[in-house]
Amino acid sequence: MATIAVPQLNKAFASEDSFRQRTGKDYALLPLRFLPLDEDRYVATNFAGEYIVLTRPDLQALIRHELRPQGGLYDALKAKHFVLDGDSSVAIDLLACKYRTKHSLLSKLTSLFLFVVTLRCEHSCPYCQVSRQSQDRHAFDMRRCDAERAIDFVFSSPSEHIKVEFQGGEPLLNFDLVRWVVDQVLERNETARKQIAFVIATNLALIDDGILAFCKAHDIFISTSLDGPRELHNANRPRPGHDSYERTIEGIAQVRAALGADRVAALMTTTRASLSQPESIVDEYVRQGFSSLFLRALSPFGFAVKTGAIDGYTIDEWLAFYRRALAHILRLNKQGVAFREEYAALLLRKMLTPYPTGYVDLQSPAGIGLSCIAFNYDGSIYASDEARMLAEMGDYTFRLGRLVSDTFESVIGSPRLLDCLAASMSESAPMCADCGVQPYCGSDPVFHYATQGDMVGRKTTSGFCRKNMEIIKHLVRLLEDDREASSILRSWIR
Repeated sequence: MATIAVPQLNKAFASEDSFRQRTGKDYALLPLRFLPLDEDRYVATNFAGEYIVLTRPDLQALIRHELRPQGGLYDALKAKHFVLDGDSSVAIDLLACKYRTKHSLLSKLTSLFLFVVTLRCEHSCPYCQVSRQSQDRHAFDMRRCDAERAIDFVFSSPSEHIKVEFQGGEPLLNFDLVRWVVDQVLERNETARKQIAFVIATNLALIDDGILAFCKAHDIFISTSLDGPRELHNANRPRPGHDSYERTIEGIAQVRAALGADRVAALMTTTRASLSQPESIVDEYVRQGFSSLFLRALSPFGFAVKTGAIDGYTIDEWLAFYRRALAHILRLNKQGVAFREEYAALLLRKMLTPYPTGYVDLQSPAGIGLSCIAFNYDGSIYASDEARMLAEMGDYTFRLGRLVSDTFESVIGSPRLLDCLAASMSESAPMCADCGVQPYCGSDPVFHYATQGDMVGRKTTSGFCRKNMEIIKHLVRLLEDDREASSILRSWIR
């Protein structure tokens, strides 16, 4: 009997086995973490930063390999890289690509350089994170020789995108040095050809036409502080004349007229007095023509500790304030007022896109040193702005060196910085490693050291962890349960 040769199937078609019905045990779990979202649901996350909300029975079925391969849930889990089966031929490579993209900033190294050109300030804010000095104490100004060495650091970074930010105190009190640094950086950049951005963080009380003309000529961005309506702002930010609010609003108008409407941004800091009026604070920002607001809690440094301002409220009280403010912002958006909350926008970028954020507090390892370096007025080099604030309180744990004796390479490769970074790896930190929001949260060894005496921190009592976990869970609930809010939140990252 003749043997009939059966031709091989065209490779464009799947094999016959691919069409056989599979049992629920034919998939493998890819690495995932989860935590309760509410009484009935869990949020699960994976390496790629994808998340999915599951009921308890669905989560149990997933973990026990009891999910059937038909239906929307299985397809969603497979598409988001929670499960792997025989049809997932490119899934691991795609997951690895997404993971590399999420951590792509690590290869860029430092891009933000903070020049603390003076500690002098004419304001006396009780919550100030810096141990500011009076206007006449010129010993607290940065020397030009130290600024010149700091510029060497700037151009030693391999990053092609550089931001130079001038801070204080009030940097306009030492504007001659600001002017000199900008000129020197631009002159050096004629050869280096980097993308350079300049920012001055100022309370605007001392802004004048000459400063504005220089800022316009050199495309300098202005960052200021606005804590809310007149009475709240003036109470939070006292100065001689009791006119901080008036000077800030006038300064914002001057900057917009001279530089453009988009060349000034404002930050607020939450005090005890702020907690009862989140809606008024949001409305003030809308009234002043801003399109966004960064809701910021007190930091445990500088005068905020000395004056007891940091003890003004608990993290739970601040979270209640944040939820009320966010709810009001969403209401405004539903009424046609385009406005966003910036911290939520940062978290949403991590939750809903494959791209990283350069925000120092939301990175693992932490962004200290790797993303940001601060040069203090006295020539000391710190891992972050918060690190130099801690030093002003007498603790030099995070001082990386001095401009007079160190180089960019010696600082970036120093054991002190590397030890801090190792302690900040949330992928391996106790409780972070198993936390469902780990891909979105970050690590702040300076905060944990300042509040708990340990760089890793005790996560069960960490205000940093509680703040981020509760905000992320709140955002997930809004994304899942409120279609209109979900559309608004997603628009913040486009």
